[in-house]
Amino acid sequence: MDFMRAVSLDRFGDPEVLSVVQRPVPVPLPTEIRVRVAAAGVNPVDWKTRAGQGMAAALGDLPVVLGWDVAGVVDAIGPGVTRFAVGDLVFGMPWFPRQAAGYAEYVTGPSRQFAALPPELDPLAAAALPLAGLTAWQALVDVARLVEGQRVLIHAAAGGVGHLAVQIARSLGAYVIGTASSAKHRMLGELGLDEAINYRGTDFEKVVEPVDLVLDLLGGEVATRSLDVLRPGGLLISLPSRTAAAAVAEASARGLRATGMVVEPDGYGLEQIAALVSARRLRPVLAETFPLERADAAHRLGEAGRTTGKIVLTV
Repeated sequence: MDFMRAVSLDRFGDPEVLSVVQRPVPVPLPTEIRVRVAAAGVNPVDWKTRAGQGMAAALGDLPVVLGWDVAGVVDAIGPGVTRFAVGDLVFGMPWFPRQAAGYAEYVTGPSRQFAALPPELDPLAAAALPLAGLTAWQALVDVARLVEGQRVLIHAAAGGVGHLAVQIARSLGAYVIGTASSAKHRMLGELGLDEAINYRGTDFEKVVEPVDLVLDLLGGEVATRSLDVLRPGGLLISLPSRTAAAAVAEASARGLRATGMVVEPDGYGLEQIAALVSARRLRPVLAETFPLERADAAHRLGEAGRTTGKIVLTV
């Protein structure tokens, strides 16, 4: 039996509970591929789950291996796979919210939960895209059905999901407003943001003209304040699961529309994201990279809540 390095979560707690262990290399089942992982994305759901929140309930008994974002090369294929061949470069977010074990040297998953890596993107940058990119894509395209000429407000616009949502919304022809600290406004302008608001010095609800859509990546009172800038018939999408229900209830009481959302694996969505990358209309911004053995440091940085773009592990 062959073994691989993986980052194990044996008990919930602080980043120090993560440790590198040896685990058997997984074998692909029918319709699955095995990916030799070059890089793995780190997302807020990862550190929330490590602490016993997030998707902890969906993972079952410990120990588990965290991580859903992966990019690398197809190393083996199971019977019935027609989309990929050994040697293909791919990226994906398999199995979410069940265990995908992305913080490891090898990952298996359904072939239709992956997409081919666009030639313009190296695996390190590609690992930053699946979960955050699909979250933005599914919110803007599938849920909101955003169209040209609409106005959208994105909270935490410089974050992992936010900076991708800015670019996707612009690609759809929307007028995009974003909240972020002033130090990040220049970068957001380069990504296509039309209007930047410094959340530290400005009450956004006092300066933003009515919008068709609010993409709320912060939750809490930001979500409820966002209802003040919605046009009649507009939509608030609040992603933080712990506070989304309260925002939806408040919206209903005021005769407004609001919903929560959980991202799903989506090979077709990844193909659309890859097409935007190839068209130079979307690029991920990397905050920092860490080797697999320093996953705890990556979590610690992410939990500080001040990163611009995405954190990625090199494998």
